Amino acid sequence: MALEFSTLADVLAHGFDTVIDVRSPAEFAEDHMPGAINLPVLDNAERARVGTIYVQDSPFRARKLGAALVFRNAADHIEHRLSHHEGAWRPLVYCWRGGQRSGSFAWMLQQIGWRAQVVTGGYRSYRRLVKRYLYDDPLPHRLIALDGYTGTAKTDLLAHLQGRGVQVLDLEVLANHRGSLLGTMPGGQPSQKGFETGLAGVLCRLDPARPVVVEAESSKIGERILPPSLWSALCAAPRIEIQANIAARTAYLVRAYDDILSDTGPLRARLDPLRFFRGHEVVDGWNALIDAQDKPGLTRALMQQHYDPAYDKSRKARGATVLSQVPLASLSPADLDQAAARIEALLDQL
Repeated sequence: MALEFSTLADVLAHGFDTVIDVRSPAEFAEDHMPGAINLPVLDNAERARVGTIYVQDSPFRARKLGAALVFRNAADHIEHRLSHHEGAWRPLVYCWRGGQRSGSFAWMLQQIGWRAQVVTGGYRSYRRLVKRYLYDDPLPHRLIALDGYTGTAKTDLLAHLQGRGVQVLDLEVLANHRGSLLGTMPGGQPSQKGFETGLAGVLCRLDPARPVVVEAESSKIGERILPPSLWSALCAAPRIEIQANIAARTAYLVRAYDDILSDTGPLRARLDPLRFFRGHEVVDGWNALIDAQDKPGLTRALMQQHYDPAYDKSRKARGATVLSQVPLASLSPADLDQAAARIEALLDQL
């Protein structure tokens, strides 16, 4: 039996015990339905082999080989990975387009007595719902953007707000990137589709009747692009401006970016392209501070000569409404918690 979803909210509320993605590991790694496990009925090499035979030799031979591989791999999954499930287990199975891979696997599960169903249209139907949510339909949420110079601990402030029960959208966590030239994180970024799956899943679970606080970002976080519906809402969002002096910001960034500041080879490589924007003399000065192992001096110079001017230019062009300014004497956890309390009170008035 095939199951068709008409909205993204329906997908997230599917109600099945397990979601099984039977596509190849490479397909699964790029993106998959939320919470799905990967039990491929064709691995990467097998899928390529069947596809090559289909195109270059014979569709019939390809289907015959594919069927043998699918049932062999499915039997292995049943024997070794699914044998612990009881008779009432309800799995939801999908492949690329709801065709032979998911249909064959679900049929085997049904013959055992498990109440398996297949997603009509497979991953492609799920992806269309994500695209409609993030690209075609207006975002149903009221966004409030935390704004301010680099180093004002906006990401940490989001965590303090979330701890108080405020609805937040942490784009940098979803993109696995700190949102700046030096913002790379261990493990690398998800694919664009994977980023959008995470983003749509979080947004879909938030209450549209309550405001959502998000850090003001550019249209890209690392290599991941903010989808149109979100970007439009973020550009129009009123701002809460976080303010801190450069000494506090420097101390905060030296702590937060110590891994980047300590890895001098990649650091130089990331800064070198800025010669085109800031000039050779400025970048050579940064390299001299790297040579001197002066992390605070380099951090301050990067803010004064690159990040702050870029922010001023962007703010002037954007011209967004500023709801409130929140000055911080320091960026300690206690000060951030006080700022979060003030912002929470402000949101309650909206």
